[in-house]
Amino acid sequence: MNTTFRALMGACALAALATGATSETITVATVNNGDMIRMQGLMDDFYAKHPDIEVEWVTLEENVLRQRVTQDVATKGGQFDVMTIGTYEVPIWGERGWLVSLNDLPESYDVDDLLPAIREGLTVDGELYAAPFYGESSMVMYRTDLMEKAGLEMPDAPTWTFIKEAAAAMTDKDNEVYGICLRGKAGWGENMAFLSAMANSYGAKWFDMDWKPQFDSEAWANTLNDYLELMNNYGPPGASGNGFNENLALFQTGKCGMWIDATVAASFVTNPNDSQVADSVGFAQAPDNGLGPRGNWLWAWNLGIPAGTQKVDAAKAFVEWATSKDYTALVASKEGWANVPPGTRQSLYENPEYQSVPFAKMTLESILSADPKNPTVDEVPYVGVQFVAIPEFQGIGTAVGQQFSAALAGQMSAEQALDNAQKLTEREMMKAGYIK
Repeated sequence: MNTTFRALMGACALAALATGATSETITVATVNNGDMIRMQGLMDDFYAKHPDIEVEWVTLEENVLRQRVTQDVATKGGQFDVMTIGTYEVPIWGERGWLVSLNDLPESYDVDDLLPAIREGLTVDGELYAAPFYGESSMVMYRTDLMEKAGLEMPDAPTWTFIKEAAAAMTDKDNEVYGICLRGKAGWGENMAFLSAMANSYGAKWFDMDWKPQFDSEAWANTLNDYLELMNNYGPPGASGNGFNENLALFQTGKCGMWIDATVAASFVTNPNDSQVADSVGFAQAPDNGLGPRGNWLWAWNLGIPAGTQKVDAAKAFVEWATSKDYTALVASKEGWANVPPGTRQSLYENPEYQSVPFAKMTLESILSADPKNPTVDEVPYVGVQFVAIPEFQGIGTAVGQQFSAALAGQMSAEQALDNAQKLTEREMMKAGYIK
């Protein structure tokens, strides 16, 4: 019996060794946003379901992540097995054959539950090339106590004129309270995400129907001048270095009267564990000028699998887990419904528990109001709300963002920044063959 027991134990040990030997390690590149960080703390659930897969994380700041994953996917470098990528990259990369199709996700994944506005942006010729982790638009987050103190009432759908009035009334620089916080950090997905969406509501556009850049238009001058006026008069110091995370920290510590940014921030500014102003936050739609479009964008952070990976099955298992209804329920059970990744599934917004979350309705309304196919007042040859869905935009958008960030830092005038933006965009569009 003793011999039999030893033999059995030996067999178990060999089996354990064999299992260890066949486990795969996948590398996931992701952005340093709160929802992504939270996921890393919930990996026990994934490992319980997939004991044969190990996950290594590479967590990067947004601009750095974009550079790293773009370089890797374009060269089929194989550094990453799963990438966090945006709505801008997915259709361009999918069309080029750089991403693995996700059309074979199991029926239980319920791909038809994905919000059509989000799903369409990730699909090329009927192939789904990424799974949305969270979807967002942008909206106004504001301090209800400061608004009341200023004797004002925020409309559900404010104008830019009201935003200027409220920013002035809420600013108290002696006590380090700034009427408005907006993105100033250069990047096509940083300050230009905000400014492109704002420009849409001012009647501005990146290009006319012949792909000629439009930074020499009155609409762009009005956009940039109003932005600089808001930030210089009522914004925090050093704003040209502030992106999403920096403004989130300012708002959470009570230094912003209003913040116009991603709807996904709502769960962080209302979380009493992180936010000093959690009990006095209100929400409104992004502002407009009565021209049709509001100043809000449409975006999703998605998980995609680069064609260069050797570990497609393990990567798919991770993507399915991280973007599933079960993952949403897991976050809700640990952190509460207010903290689940928003903006991707219809079933979430039909859930009575989620409907009671104070920002759920405004988030959905904002997502549904953004129209990537008709983003501007005038007709344009491109799709995309806060970006232009052409491969060249990544470089052009960041270069233009650097000009506008420099204007915010006081290094040049608005006029000079717009002139530089016009010239550099014209040059790049000629080089790419869009214009002669």
